[in-house]
Amino acid sequence: MARRIVIVGPAYPLRGGGMATFNERLAFAFQEAGDEVDIVTFSLQYPSFLFPGKSQYSEEAAPKGLRIKVLINSVNPISWVRTGNYIRNLKPDIVIFRYWLPFMGPALGTIARIIRRNKHSRLLAITDNVVPHEKRPGDVSFTKYFLRACHGFLTMSRAVQQDLQRFEPTKPNLYLAHPLYDNFGATETKEEACAALDLTPASKYVLFFGFIRAYKGLDLLLKAFADPRLKQNPNMKLIIAGEFYEDAAPYKKLIDEHKLQEQLVLRTDFIPNAEVRHYFCAADLVVQPYKHATQSGVTQVAYHFDKPMVVTNVGGLAELIPAGEVGYVVAPEPDAIANAISEFYASDKASFFAQNIKHHKKQFSWNNFVKGVYALAAEV
Repeated sequence: MARRIVIVGPAYPLRGGGMATFNERLAFAFQEAGDEVDIVTFSLQYPSFLFPGKSQYSEEAAPKGLRIKVLINSVNPISWVRTGNYIRNLKPDIVIFRYWLPFMGPALGTIARIIRRNKHSRLLAITDNVVPHEKRPGDVSFTKYFLRACHGFLTMSRAVQQDLQRFEPTKPNLYLAHPLYDNFGATETKEEACAALDLTPASKYVLFFGFIRAYKGLDLLLKAFADPRLKQNPNMKLIIAGEFYEDAAPYKKLIDEHKLQEQLVLRTDFIPNAEVRHYFCAADLVVQPYKHATQSGVTQVAYHFDKPMVVTNVGGLAELIPAGEVGYVVAPEPDAIANAISEFYASDKASFFAQNIKHHKKQFSWNNFVKGVYALAAEV
């Protein structure tokens, strides 16, 4: 049975990183299942004084084959009413909100309440975070306002599911693992990737990928690279690929303090989708040294490209990484991170991990995720 589905959240023309990419890929997955899908996104996501990056808008081409309506201004209540009425009149069977930040609670909560007036649509939320990484006044009340407007919830982390149950203990919620990011192109050889990035393929490359924020622990990884086992190997390089979403000065101070300049490949502008595969295919190992976390889409990009990982045992990161099978799970400490990187190269486990990854990643399909959405919608 074909369904009418609306996804509410970041999408083109926003340069939303993993979340926009996820929403667009999810829309394609519903289309592949035979559903009619619309995405409703933001004309303004953040006021400029709240946005930490250089630009909120993409310079890439629009994704082909998707209907994307640009409607929501996060700080303009008139747009919330207009958006709510637009979706209410569509009478979709399922509306899926992406909720990741309490700041969005008033806008999304108001839109949801208006949609509910059609007494037909089932309102679900994919809650990336319920308790935010960086706390601000109003977080709890904004989150409650949004959650109370929804019929049910999906989480991609057991840790978030536990947080959610403190806010909404009686409404249905379902854990579904984050599907693979399989939309960044085919795997290429290390030599091809290095040629695209103007890197030397003979070097050993460790990758830190994604927006740089305090909770992601890049400072821990830089301190790990000051470990003599890594620092004294001239072929050992750390690729930092992602835009600073906070002051870069403390990181530059660490680099200077530990004299790491020769070990680093700094690509700290926004990485377009078309270039993502080059970074993962050039790397031997992907490291996520987070200090706290819920889930990370970086994991599912690494899985797609069969790359072993080092993750810290915080939040939901370790849920998807069987330690010793597809990578390492360590404490969020420089010594522990350095130990794992050193052991990976010393034991020559790249092929062993890659073979395990090929088997393990089969469970992370978009088809499974879509079926989970249908099941939850039927329950509420």
